[in-house]
Amino acid sequence: MGLMDILEKYENRATAPDPATVQSHYDQVAAQAPPEVLGQGLGDAFRADSTPSFGDMVGQMFGKSDPQQRAGVLNNLLRSAGPGLASVLGGGLLGRLAGQGSGAAPQVTPQEASQVTPDQVKVIANHAEQHDPSILDKVGGFYAQHPQLVKTLGSAAVAIALAGVSNRMRGRV
Repeated sequence: MGLMDILEKYENRATAPDPATVQSHYDQVAAQAPPEVLGQGLGDAFRADSTPSFGDMVGQMFGKSDPQQRAGVLNNLLRSAGPGLASVLGGGLLGRLAGQGSGAAPQVTPQEASQVTPDQVKVIANHAEQHDPSILDKVGGFYAQHPQLVKTLGSAAVAIALAGVSNRMRGRV
């Protein structure tokens, strides 16, 4: 089955295939679709009313990530979080990193990222979303490079991402 044949199944999300098929389709689409389009589809899933909050979903994937992936998403979030994050986080490692000033964004190392919990990431992601709504597409782009993590969100969120990819590939967005 070709890429466009798969994506056609997601034009009407109400008739999306069963969960196992959705996961298989995502693997195929992730291997063939342009990464930026896949990332935008993930951004659609982050924005959808029928999925958990952006913070919840990022925290969930963060919890399943390896230290390198954790550092990558944290660096993306911290760059978009803007002022005020340090006061939300308080002391500790993240408070220190978030409060380093308005210069270059901090670079969280994999070792530092290993000390951060999914709940802390949820707070950071929600703050970043309020400050910079484009973070949903930025994080979508990051996770487009890690399809196994995206699949941990469940078939409903993955089907929404596939619908977004379908719309973009067919020129409807």
